[in-house]
This record gives sequence, C-alpha cells and structure tokens, in this order.
Amino acid sequence: MTEAASTPSSADGDAEGDASTDVEETPGPNAVLGRIPTEAGLRRQLAAAARSRGRTASVAGEIAEIEAEIAAIDVEAVDLTAARRRVAEATGETERLKERVAALRGDARARRAVDADPDETLDELEAAAAELSAAQTEAIAAEQALERARAEAARARDERRRRLRLRDRLRNRRRTARRELAGAAYPEFRRALAAVPGGRPSAAGADPAAYGGDPVAASLAAVRIAALDGGVELRGDAARAVEASERSARSLLRTADVRVEGACDEVDAADPSDRGLDEGRDEPGARPDG
Repeated sequence: MTEAASTPSSADGDAEGDASTDVEETPGPNAVLGRIPTEAGLRRQLAAAARSRGRTASVAGEIAEIEAEIAAIDVEAVDLTAARRRVAEATGETERLKERVAALRGDARARRAVDADPDETLDELEAAAAELSAAQTEAIAAEQALERARAEAARARDERRRRLRLRDRLRNRRRTARRELAGAAYPEFRRALAAVPGGRPSAAGADPAAYGGDPVAASLAAVRIAALDGGVELRGDAARAVEASERSARSLLRTADVRVEGACDEVDAADPSDRGLDEGRDEPGARPDG
C-alpha cells in the first residue's frame, strides 16, 4: 500500500520536485508539521519529527558536502549573440573596405593610363587602406573574442551538467535520509497511533509505505512524537477529531502551543492530563550521530 499523507500527494512528496532542476532547502520540522492536515507524505512527516528530536541520518555529512559543492558552482550567462554580431559587423566592414580599396586602385590605374593626375585618388586609396587594416584587426579581435565566448559557453554547459548531476545525487541522498529517519521513528509512531483520535496501530504495518490507516491520525501521531519549536494549527478533519476527543489538544499532541481552526482562543488552558507533557515520550529509534 502506498504511503499515507494528510492530503492527496505522492507517496514521498517528491514527484513534483523531481520534475524540476531546482533543489529546495529541506524544510524544518515546523514547516512540515506546523499545520495539520499537511501536504507532506508520511515519510516526510516522520523524518521531520525525528529531526525535531535532534536525530540525523547517516548520509547527513554527504548531503552537506553535496550542498556545499552545488553552492560553489557559479555559472554566468555567456552572450554568444553579441560576439557573433560583432564578428558579422567586422566582417561586413572588412568586405566593404576591400571593395573600396579595389575600386580606388582601379581608378588610380585608369588615371595613369590617360596621364591624369592620380594624387587625389591615391590619397583616398591610402585612407581606405588604413581603414581596411583597422577593420581587419577588429575582425581578428572579434573572431578571437567569439572563440573565447564559445569556450566559456562550453565550460558553463559542463558546469550546469555537473550541477544537475549533483542535484540528482542530492535528491537521492535526501530520500535515503528520509527513509532512514522515518524508519527509525516508526516504532514510536506506531505506539503513538494508539493515543490519537482515529489512530490504529494495527494499520501501521512494518514501515511507512505499509501504513493503511487514517492519514489525519498519522499526522497527529507524527506531531505527538515530535519536539516542535513552534505551534501547531489544526484545521478541518484534524480540528474536528481533536475537539471530539475527551483529552485536550495539548495532551494529545504533547505540544504546548496548539491552535484549532475556528476556535476563539489558542488551546493553551491547563488540563489535568497535560501534567508531565513529555513524560513517557520514547526516544525515536534513530541513533544520534551528532
């Protein structure tokens, strides 16, 4: 059975992100679990809960290295269009001046043939020849600039391809981290299902992909085993399920700051069952790696 989520989504919440070349930062636990129902898949929710308890995956170091390598890649745009335009303009000017020099030389020869004074034509020829020399120098410089731009564009393409490969590796390692963290937190999650409305430990299965129970109950259980810095907002089915429970929202979720959609005030009133909010909270199964 596919992994459950509070709202319809891919099993791991990766399908849409994988279609893009961009890799976003891993969202913090509160960004994933701060609003229930959540669009995140169950594996993401459990990984976020584990991270909120200070757990890291065995591939965390590799992920950090890949992220640093991607951040170090700085690919600037290379404007080949401007370089090509410069070559075309320089080439066109060179050809025009070649034709003018050839025409003036012909005119000078014709004047000499009829014993006419060629000095004026020779002056124009000298000026045109100087312009031609300058134009040829510019054409050579333009060609060299175009070659440099092409080489830079090739390097930029190589860097972009390297960045794409690194992003693929990063996505894969992040999936590995989520699987590892979610799997480590799963035994505690299974126990937490017994404490939340609609939760059935018997529907948990062996791992997140096997979960076949209520997705809202799964999210509530994920919040219950987390240690969130911020508040939790309950909406829709989650709000109704918690309000119908005999226990307070704080007691159910083991979170001090709970807001229920439609409620007048934040759910923060003291409740006898809230005593020892963190008592008996089992550590996730993940091994602390620093």
